[in-house]
Amino acid sequence: MNTEIIGKFLLNNMLINIVLLSLSSVMMMFMKNFVVKQHSKLFGLKEEVIMPIIYSYLGMYKLLTIVFAIVPYIAFSMAVN
Repeated sequence: MNTEIIGKFLLNNMLINIVLLSLSSVMMMFMKNFVVKQHSKLFGLKEEVIMPIIYSYLGMYKLLTIVFAIVPYIAFSMAVN
């Protein structure tokens, strides 16, 4: 593998994760009631329990995106240049 392929892979990985995180966050901002009702129906949980679970998911996904997508791309870019 050459550095160009690895760089493209890391860039695509970072962009996909950022788009998914942004989409999830925007959905929670503008469609909170719909999302909570759907999860309540699917999993049989009370609506008060669902919000902390969703925000924990978003926080963990943000942390994992930073650690496993953004930082490796930045480090690789710095190492190559």
